[in-house]
Amino acid sequence: MALTFTDSNVKEIIASGEPVVIDFWATWCGPCVRMSPVIDKLAEEYGDRVKVGKYNIEEESDLSSEYRIMSIPTILFFKNGKMEKDLRLAGSQSIETLRENVEKLLAL
Repeated sequence: MALTFTDSNVKEIIASGEPVVIDFWATWCGPCVRMSPVIDKLAEEYGDRVKVGKYNIEEESDLSSEYRIMSIPTILFFKNGKMEKDLRLAGSQSIETLRENVEKLLAL
């Protein structure tokens, strides 16, 4: 199961330096809801090596403002406390695309 990222915990998790994948979503967003089981599967597969979770933009706003999230779903990848700009994804994604990006993140 994917983690739940909030304004109170997400910056500390990113600052840990561990690889982190954040799915920005909202309950009213159809593509976001369809991505939810894909994100959960990714969390299950990589949970021992990558922190994978969801950030609900309806309930939280600091991180989405900081990283200028303009459309959802958007998925950001972090390592060593920094966002990996080349791995940013917007829109619905396949599990294969997410795995490829996680593998790139782990290789950095």
